[in-house]
Amino acid sequence: MRRPALFTLPLLLTLSACGDDYRPEQLYMATSPTCAEWVEASRFELPEGVSVTATSPVTLQEGGAEFGVIYIVPRGGKVQFTTRSFNVTQPQGPVIAKAEVLSFYQRGTNSRAEMVEVIKEVPGLLIPVATADDTQWRVRLAVKNGLPQRFDMTPPAVIIDGERYPVRTFTYRWFTERKAYGLCR
Repeated sequence: MRRPALFTLPLLLTLSACGDDYRPEQLYMATSPTCAEWVEASRFELPEGVSVTATSPVTLQEGGAEFGVIYIVPRGGKVQFTTRSFNVTQPQGPVIAKAEVLSFYQRGTNSRAEMVEVIKEVPGLLIPVATADDTQWRVRLAVKNGLPQRFDMTPPAVIIDGERYPVRTFTYRWFTERKAYGLCR
């Protein structure tokens, strides 16, 4: 009787170690103090196949910018936001603005690119459509004016399967040669 117990214990320990093996990527996008390298987009992977991508902003004449953030959630998944604020901050510093939500819409990734429903607020929960392998949520945000030469934008942390996960802080700066704000690394 002792032999099965000796065999069972290591097996149970091995199986319990196979649980959540998620290791977050770099949480702060900038990899250098100057953040001099232009980046078109930055994708951040979360558990359960969920991802968050920031795209290059559109620079506004008033000294502001419009930002794009894309959430991908696979069929059967669900993502809950811990807050409904997309904060724009000094580099790793205090909040200077809360980005205004211009539009928030969803579509299945294997369906035609048409807007199903556009809302102007952050929903509390993202639930994928049943007819697609993945569902994409596109968020358009804006800060109309007053952006500094360099700043960060942090999407809200998320809850996936009852666990809270931070999301990457995306870093932006003014690129003089392009006369535009851009993601930087």
